[in-house]
Amino acid sequence: MAAEDEGRTEEPSEHRLEQARKEGRVAKSQDISSALILLLGIVVLIFLGKWFLSQCIYIFNYYFSRAHEPDVRDANLMSAFLINYLQMLAPVGLVAIIAAVISNIIQNKGFIFTTKPLEPNFSKITPKFGEYFRKTIFSGKGLFNIAKSFLKVFIIIFVGYITIRRNIFTLIEIVSNGQILSAVGKIASIAAQILVIVAVLFLVLSIPDYFVQRREHRESMKMTKQEVKQEYKELEGDPEVKGRLQQMQRQLLQQNIPHAVAEADVVITNPTHFAVVLKYEQEKDLAPKVTAKGVDETALYIKNLARQNDVPIQEDRPLARGLYTDVQIGDIIPNAYWTAIAVVYSHIQNNSQEDEK
Repeated sequence: MAAEDEGRTEEPSEHRLEQARKEGRVAKSQDISSALILLLGIVVLIFLGKWFLSQCIYIFNYYFSRAHEPDVRDANLMSAFLINYLQMLAPVGLVAIIAAVISNIIQNKGFIFTTKPLEPNFSKITPKFGEYFRKTIFSGKGLFNIAKSFLKVFIIIFVGYITIRRNIFTLIEIVSNGQILSAVGKIASIAAQILVIVAVLFLVLSIPDYFVQRREHRESMKMTKQEVKQEYKELEGDPEVKGRLQQMQRQLLQQNIPHAVAEADVVITNPTHFAVVLKYEQEKDLAPKVTAKGVDETALYIKNLARQNDVPIQEDRPLARGLYTDVQIGDIIPNAYWTAIAVVYSHIQNNSQEDEK
């Protein structure tokens, strides 16, 4: 695969696909749009055929009848002719625009408005004939497009041949009887049949083409391992920088130990090696929060501060070790410890009530 040859072995991330979508780079088959425009355009011509014919007759009669007049080259006459001509083509043009918009909305799974594809990109103008031939002719995509073009030509020839063969004797009979207008109508009917059948077959043929284009688009969106890392850094932050910032935050919180202990509800100890300070603010937090912690000398320092501030000290070896290991300063304790913490707070409350008595 071309992507793997270029080192792009990783599947595209949702962020990369979304960015490409915002820039208008989405999986899209031009064949669907072309076939839908052709089909709906032919349908409009069929339903408005008599109106188109009357408009053509009116335009030719009006302007050819004035061909001998001196002001035949007058600018107003030419502009009037142009306006009449555009009015006649307006229904087909309007349907073509609507068909193109609907086709793009269906394929893009929504409406996308972007001017990115219109921005000049001079790197695309620089001729790179070797790369052009490699990607357009001597590649799987190029061979697929060539085969698709041959198939379309075959469909047009085959449908045209079958339809004309089926109606040729009727047409010859009409012409031999001198019915010129009937012959013109028959020719128009044959042409309409050919175009409708061809348009329907092209639309059917465009469905597998869409899936091929979608696969090609996803292939082109693949990323290298370095691009994956770079995107992660941009979205989530550099892990090394993020780790250093978290360490600095913890150090700042540790420097605030005296205030944290003074405001604490309880200090859980090991009793000698670990000390964890807890504070519960019911209005803000779902559970108590670790506001400070320490080992060895820092743990001893925390216990001394707790005694000075009359903060309860609760000895619980597994709980103190677990909280110190699993919970960072400033984080709420996880629900795995809620039962044990509830027992601690209940014990503190009972002791407080006994002291009041």
